[in-house]
Amino acid sequence: MISNQILQDTLEGIRNITKTDLVIMDTEGRMLAKTIEGSFEGYEDAVVAFAESPAESQSLLGYHFFKVNDDKQLEYIIMAKGDDDSTYMVGRMAVFQIQSLLVAYKERFDKDNFIKNLLLDNLLLVDIYNKAKKLHIDTDVRRIVFIIETKTDKDNNALETVRNLFASKAKDFITAVDEKNIILVKEVKATESLEDMTKIAKVIVDMLSSEAMIKVHVAYGTIVNEIKEVSRSYKEAKMALDVGKIFYSDKNIIAYDSLGIGRLIYQLPIPLCRMFIKEIFDAKSPDEFDDETLTTINKFFENSLNVSETSRQLYIHRNTLVYRLDKIQKSTNLDLRVFEDAITFKIALMVVKYMKYMESLDF
Repeated sequence: MISNQILQDTLEGIRNITKTDLVIMDTEGRMLAKTIEGSFEGYEDAVVAFAESPAESQSLLGYHFFKVNDDKQLEYIIMAKGDDDSTYMVGRMAVFQIQSLLVAYKERFDKDNFIKNLLLDNLLLVDIYNKAKKLHIDTDVRRIVFIIETKTDKDNNALETVRNLFASKAKDFITAVDEKNIILVKEVKATESLEDMTKIAKVIVDMLSSEAMIKVHVAYGTIVNEIKEVSRSYKEAKMALDVGKIFYSDKNIIAYDSLGIGRLIYQLPIPLCRMFIKEIFDAKSPDEFDDETLTTINKFFENSLNVSETSRQLYIHRNTLVYRLDKIQKSTNLDLRVFEDAITFKIALMVVKYMKYMESLDF
């Protein structure tokens, strides 16, 4: 169904050209849009009676009445103010315009439903190609899926900003499969690579930040060559978004092909994770250290196990850092100055993050 705002904008456009006032009501006489001030309470019965009559147009109460049908189903009643031939022509033009909008919105709705079902793997292979052909959607175009996550549910401002950003791209599709995520299925040219996709993601983040004042996370999958593979790119983007939340929370753009070890940990079963933590740390979790110790560990890892550089950045004496590392070794039996032990501890911290994230989803 066309929004009342679109109907209002359409009527105002026709009014500016023809200087004829117009009113749109539904089949029960409820006002939807108008270009003239005042109440139309006395017209409800006339609109309902006209809707039930076999006539397609009628002159009544100083207006020309017209029916707007959508595939033989009555949708709207248009009233054009006046009863001369020129008013009749304006009314017929308004009917044609609204019917054209109905066809366009229906096609858009059908395409939107198709893309949603395609992403969610709700279509048989034969249906994918049959429906794509019917909707004039190319099946052998290179595509990639972006997921744009907003902070709030049903952020229409963000959705419209993204639509406006890609409005000129007829082969791109923008939809939503849940309350927070906007999905962009984008055509990829033969000359474009994943590096170009990162640039597009940056444009989306910057545009939503500057135009809509919204902070978002953007994740994207890999480039696929056929329409049947679009769901795979969507699943990759979804995994990238989840992995990014767990392990790379400081980043607002996450690519599936750069998830690193986070991708492996994300696919581990929780019982195996618990077994690993218990085996390495016994009853103590590696994230239960005090803030000072955790800051020391993270900074030590950031500086590639370099004691001198870490102590400098923490503004502490080298011996103080060595003392803290010795303390950690006594508590965990892991010497972070030894590469193998450092890797074990780093993975353990990531595993604990993953476990806590998965547990939070259960609540």
